[in-house]
Amino acid sequence: MSAVTEVAAGYRASRTLPLRVEALRQWRRRRTLVMGGVLAALPFVMIIAFAVGGGQDGGRGGAGGNGRVTLIDTATASGANFAATCLFVSAGFLLVVPVALFCGDTVASEASWSSLRYLLAAPVPRARLLWSKLVVALGFSLAAMVLLPVVALAAGTAAYGWGPLKLPTGGSLAAADTVPRLALVVAYVFVSQLVTAGLAFWLSTRTDAPLGAVGGAVGLTIVGNVLDAVTALGSWREFLPAHWQFAWADALQPQLEWDGMIKGTAVSASYALVLFALAFRGFSRKDIVS
Repeated sequence: MSAVTEVAAGYRASRTLPLRVEALRQWRRRRTLVMGGVLAALPFVMIIAFAVGGGQDGGRGGAGGNGRVTLIDTATASGANFAATCLFVSAGFLLVVPVALFCGDTVASEASWSSLRYLLAAPVPRARLLWSKLVVALGFSLAAMVLLPVVALAAGTAAYGWGPLKLPTGGSLAAADTVPRLALVVAYVFVSQLVTAGLAFWLSTRTDAPLGAVGGAVGLTIVGNVLDAVTALGSWREFLPAHWQFAWADALQPQLEWDGMIKGTAVSASYALVLFALAFRGFSRKDIVS
């Protein structure tokens, strides 16, 4: 009896399933390496595309004949422009995939492998299990979002040189200001994707099929984008996270604007907190049989 009491007294829930153990487990997954390779390869694919398409003019004459210059038309003006363009073309969908993958494959994959009940029998408290997996999933999601612009900035600087960030609206940002502004853009993109993370994580606690959780989160995100395109909804669109997903463009202006990013952050964080709470509440009452 005394031995049992001693073990119970020394037990600490916070010491079960350490974050470093979960991070190593996720790092060794093939899908992590594949996703990292895809994101790292995208800038080089775009450099080749611009070279083949002859888009080395830094946006001169690249307005498609309508007199407008877009962010893509200025992609080859500098390494900073190229990094901003890579974020622009990937923020709407490509960066949604790693978030949905890392957060939707957390609990559901353990259930599909029939290892979830053994983890809980370790014993790992359910809240601790979810917390460890959520923190690691969000960490990998943030790493994916940082990887793309870092590689794009390095590759773009090598291909197009280092210089100010040319703005499609006219003017430019000094070269010294581009890295802090791009860092702000990445931070906002991560916050805006918390809704997708919340959806994927909640679905991961509700199903034993990882692809169902990942696909469901991506699908619902696409539905949000479609609804945001319905102008008949009027001001109701402001309650959609997708409505604010490109508010980070305000960070790439001579005068930094915060209003859109603040509203987008509030909407995304509110939805995410509700979804995370639903995941923890539902999982705490779920009958684990797999």
